[in-house]
Amino acid sequence: MRLCLEQRGFPVGKLKLLASARSAGKRFPFRGEEVVVEELTHDSFAGVDIALFSAGGSISLEFGPSAARAGAVVIDNSSAFRMDPEVPLVVPEVNPQAAKIHPRGIIANPNCTTIISLMALAPLHEAFGLEAVIASSYQAVSGSGTQGIVELEEQVRAITAGLPFTPKVYPRQIAFNVIPQVDAFTDNGYTKEEMKMLFEGRKILDLPELKVSCTCVRVPVYRSHSVSITAKFSRPVDVAAARAAFAGKPGILVVDDPATRQFPVPLDTTGKDDCLVGRIRRNLVLENALDLWVVGDQVRKGAALNAVQIAEIL
Repeated sequence: MRLCLEQRGFPVGKLKLLASARSAGKRFPFRGEEVVVEELTHDSFAGVDIALFSAGGSISLEFGPSAARAGAVVIDNSSAFRMDPEVPLVVPEVNPQAAKIHPRGIIANPNCTTIISLMALAPLHEAFGLEAVIASSYQAVSGSGTQGIVELEEQVRAITAGLPFTPKVYPRQIAFNVIPQVDAFTDNGYTKEEMKMLFEGRKILDLPELKVSCTCVRVPVYRSHSVSITAKFSRPVDVAAARAAFAGKPGILVVDDPATRQFPVPLDTTGKDDCLVGRIRRNLVLENALDLWVVGDQVRKGAALNAVQIAEIL
């Protein structure tokens, strides 16, 4: 978030960094100067216009309302407020108008996989009328935080050296493997991450009848999530019209030339703002349906960048 604010020239009068007591006193660079971290308290938000939260749901629930009461607009990156009917859930390229009505003084950042998927689906919905989505995600270990990266690195070193190891972050070995579980399982057999695609997609697109079935998979990739999507529409679709629907849309670029093996991969989006879409083709099972592949940096567009873009709307 700090990097995005600086790179995009956000009009910051003063940057205040807040964290737990153990991080108070640390210094971080911003625009050629160093900003000292202060301890987060309920009285930290006097004079703050916009408060970017990314410290987990429990912290957001405890301190977000305090920030709002102090006059700040909270942009929260956790799942704490996403389904609150009085809290808008915003992807700026999809529903920017929603950010302007926030009765609780809080705006929610969607789940990273939802954001990346909707960057590809929203232009198609606008053109053809989205009805249903079947998706499988391929999610990078950095989606689990720094410890996800550490676990992957440690396991690779242990395996190549022939040493034993015990998984800590993930339920199974992640190195040279894939794990079909992201977040906890719910009573219906889906994980929370998978259900977010349904509930958040309906809210952002204002499609209460949208059908979504999703399988979220953790893969041994450092950064950037990929999603394989089958999308069914209410109107006839074809590949040429789909490509035309993406033309000129901000934040999404088409990389799709099977003849020259041009298609997006996670390394293409790592550290970058735009999502990439490719492998666009007509589905061979369903009527009025397309298959496509979308990739995006879940740390930037899936989280920090999206939050800063919401702040830009404000």
